[in-house]
Amino acid sequence: MGNPGSLQILVVEDNAKVRNVICHLLRRAGYAVEAAGDGPSALDKLRQRYFDLVITDYKMDRMDGLEVLQQVKRNWPGTQVIIITAFGSIPSGVEAIKLGAVDYLTKPFDNQELLRLVKRFVEKRRTEREMKDLLSRLRKKPEFDAIIGESPKLLRVLDTVCQVAETDSTIMIYGESGTGKELIARAIHDLSRRKARPFVPVNCAAIPENLQDSELFGHVKGAFTGATTDRKGLFEVADGGTVFLDEIAETALSTQVKLLRVLQESELRRVGDGVTRKVDIRLIAATNKDLEADVKRGTFREDLFYRINVIPIHVPPLR
Repeated sequence: MGNPGSLQILVVEDNAKVRNVICHLLRRAGYAVEAAGDGPSALDKLRQRYFDLVITDYKMDRMDGLEVLQQVKRNWPGTQVIIITAFGSIPSGVEAIKLGAVDYLTKPFDNQELLRLVKRFVEKRRTEREMKDLLSRLRKKPEFDAIIGESPKLLRVLDTVCQVAETDSTIMIYGESGTGKELIARAIHDLSRRKARPFVPVNCAAIPENLQDSELFGHVKGAFTGATTDRKGLFEVADGGTVFLDEIAETALSTQVKLLRVLQESELRRVGDGVTRKVDIRLIAATNKDLEADVKRGTFREDLFYRINVIPIHVPPLR
């Protein structure tokens, strides 16, 4: 469906002059066109071969355009219909849309307007086919089994996931609560070279600010009251793998400074320790907030924002 010639069009019009004008116009634009002088003849042609699009006049003697439309939708659901109505018959066009026509055109029509309608149909068909092919490819990947949905926006997100998974770039996932941001992050990890190493999800909103450094970067014995032993932080636990920081906007500014160092230098220090430790992690972050607005308010560091917003992914809402 990528070029006009691959689109098969049937023109149904009982006025020979109008029919010839439409056919000539479409053929000049590169479309493959056949013509029928009335509804019954059109149905005979449809029984013989497949057409992508039927362009039919509304008012015809032997069978009107709405009957042609209903027959097409009933017997050839893959074929789409554009109705041409007389001037002032917009209600007829609206009725046709309700019955399943993709569009309608009123007489007298501008030639370019007809070509625009057909071109729009071609682009819609192309998008549908691309989405179908993409869905078919994604269904072969077990990493997406837990992600439900076939909307074009979600499929494009999953396509992006496939493209970025093999890189080590930092990913920033935006989306409302409950839209599956962690599932997207896990799919990126499972498709990456790090899949055999840990995937460590962290809900930043669930960690009190005074404990965020300890949880993420670890601590040494005696670093604070209750620190009775040395303890690895979650970044060290994830070494070689992926850290998923959900609700990253909830991290304290002091913690953000340390996150920036991990991203820039691939190193960290445990709380209370003077020793620098190297870590090899891929960071995926997520939020349901407007981080740029947080930057302007001063609650999120601008330098960290640009470090984590390397590849933004916007997960569509469920509604």
